[in-house]
Amino acid sequence: MLYLHEIKTILETARRKTYQAINSAMVEAYWEIGKRIVLEEQHGKERANYGEQILKELSKNLTVEFGRGFSYANLYNMRQFYTLYAEDGIFYTLCRNLSWSHNRLIMRIDDPKARQYYLKEAAEQQWSVRVLERNIDTLYYQRLLSTRNIKPGMAETEDNKSPDIRHFIKDPYVFEFLNIPEPNYFSEQTIEKTLIENLQKFLMELGKGFSFVGSQYRISSETEHFYIDLVFYNYILKCFVLFDLKIGKLTHQDIGQMDMYRRMFDDLKKPEGDLPTIGIILCTEKSETVVKYSIMNDTPQLFATKYMPYLPTEQELIDEIENEKLRFNLLK
Repeated sequence: MLYLHEIKTILETARRKTYQAINSAMVEAYWEIGKRIVLEEQHGKERANYGEQILKELSKNLTVEFGRGFSYANLYNMRQFYTLYAEDGIFYTLCRNLSWSHNRLIMRIDDPKARQYYLKEAAEQQWSVRVLERNIDTLYYQRLLSTRNIKPGMAETEDNKSPDIRHFIKDPYVFEFLNIPEPNYFSEQTIEKTLIENLQKFLMELGKGFSFVGSQYRISSETEHFYIDLVFYNYILKCFVLFDLKIGKLTHQDIGQMDMYRRMFDDLKKPEGDLPTIGIILCTEKSETVVKYSIMNDTPQLFATKYMPYLPTEQELIDEIENEKLRFNLLK
């Protein structure tokens, strides 16, 4: 019954709009509460522990009248919420589009640029609270930054109407959903199969714009057939993206093979008007020498990045990102 489906759609849309309106109003209210707390603190700035007294008294009174949600900790978060965005117009454009739970997670981030990135991406990509927390914990933003200097010959986004490829590639990638503690004990075929079985999480880690095309994708010349591990299309970059999985150290044969796949795809599959195909080799170890003296160093569409099949600690990720910066400086 078509009319029944249409009525359900109307109700679902109305509920969603109502939730969004309530959420936006509550986030604005928390910002205003934070502002009022700060103003009150300024009146008694010479009194010891005055701010702490305000929060305790507020918590006691508001909880009696309005119930849960006004603990000392939450009021402190409201105060911080206002302090972070007191003079920042981003509050009006992004914070209101996210839930209070989203905003509380993002407030913990010290780096203002990282904070703005997560606000923007969480709102535009409609990340759930769980996805946002996972991306913050795995230093999603910092891993994207680690690839920005790998291809110094590429044009910056501001100078080119096309999106910058480097804004879509991370180093390292984190595939903790594979539940593989040590990749050397598994074959590349097993890892590929597990990635496909966890396709939604894999796509989330790859980032925005990726859609899955196929695995063991066959591409043929006049005399031979070749099979590419994973093929995606990115509708923002407007190009195909090929992935080759490798266990162990990157070799020049790996790079030559991926470059051949990429060139064949451009010749045989690329639609007119699309950008050149991107080739990414996902490996457990990278060789600085191989990267420096191979065609990869001169090919903007060819990348080698490390993948980690487990959830590393924050320090492990920081060390890996810093090592990547160091490797780049040594290769210049």
